[in-house]
Amino acid sequence: MRRVFHFVIASLAAFWSGAALADAIDGDWCNKDGSHLRIDGPQIELAPGQLVQGKYSRHAFSYIAPKGDFDEGKEILFILRSETEMRRVRSPNAMPLHEDTWQRCAATS
Repeated sequence: MRRVFHFVIASLAAFWSGAALADAIDGDWCNKDGSHLRIDGPQIELAPGQLVQGKYSRHAFSYIAPKGDFDEGKEILFILRSETEMRRVRSPNAMPLHEDTWQRCAATS
């Protein structure tokens, strides 16, 4: 199973080669459904105060969905596509049905 996951990650990285031009995946991200999350190195904040450790690289982030989450126990993968866009893959074996796009949140002051 791990081999399949690593193969999928490598394939996605090749497919979304634009990610190599982006800065870093760290920061605040918003989804069109109103969801918000923050990636800060090896940590993701899914909801205020709900911090989860994950696997971080400059252009990708993955974690295991925590207990009580809709995707509980599944590995969730985010891949940076550009400076302002990333893809979430909820189930690497079920693409593209379990993918969605996230945008950098607009700055407010």
